Amino acid sequence: MHEVSAGKRKGVPHAGPTAAERARSIAYGIAGAVLVAPGVPYDPVPAHTTGENGAPLLLMPRQSPVVVGLTAVSDLPATLRISDLAPVPFADRVRGRAWLHGWVSEVPPDGRRDAADRLARLHPRPELLDLAISDGPGTFEVPAAFEDLSSSGGSAGSDWTILTMDLAEIEIADGWGAADLEPEEYRDAWPDPFTAVEPAMLRHLDGAHRAELARLVPGAEPGEVRPVALDRYGLWLRTPDGDHRVDFGVPARDVDGLRRAYRHLFASAGVRGM
Repeated sequence: MHEVSAGKRKGVPHAGPTAAERARSIAYGIAGAVLVAPGVPYDPVPAHTTGENGAPLLLMPRQSPVVVGLTAVSDLPATLRISDLAPVPFADRVRGRAWLHGWVSEVPPDGRRDAADRLARLHPRPELLDLAISDGPGTFEVPAAFEDLSSSGGSAGSDWTILTMDLAEIEIADGWGAADLEPEEYRDAWPDPFTAVEPAMLRHLDGAHRAELARLVPGAEPGEVRPVALDRYGLWLRTPDGDHRVDFGVPARDVDGLRRAYRHLFASAGVRGM
């Protein structure tokens, strides 16, 4: 089992995301990733996301070692190694890691347009537009970020491809602990609903609400409490003596619910501190 150092954790939460949900959140497509395959210890992945069933979709240059290796075979054993970093600057930003083991292959031509569309929702890159257009006319919806490029054609499509993985095992190690997951367990879970907006929300809390955050940790000094992570169940906060969990009490279902949870926490902390 791989391990990740997450510092000293304080405050055992009453509820939190499952290991499968945390793995799906890390694999969502925001965290950085590399492919590791036999003879290829480190192949950077420029952009990735997952399909509805959690299968990775990887935008890769055709000259990358793994893609070159696929010219002779239909699939290759590989591991997608994903490192989840806190969006707030710390000396140690690693919050967790996931390892998705299985067999990597190219997305077939009849699925490439849908795969490019799904990737473009999170990563609006011209290469994805080229891949979609190179498959011929269809119903591909050009993302707003690509409107000025919509007449460029698919001239660069042959320089890129999209890979996917047939998963065999998933590992995760983060501040909650470490776990091995079966593909079915991982597939049936969903990423946290705030995965896509978490970076912006944490940066906002860090930049505008450090005084309020300090009231959430008894004995903490103003300015020394900073947000590390959030999910629908609560917050992880970092202080010089370790990481502290603060539960919302009632899981948040949407952004409005998340804001209400913050206001309730801050108001309650203010009353306790009077």
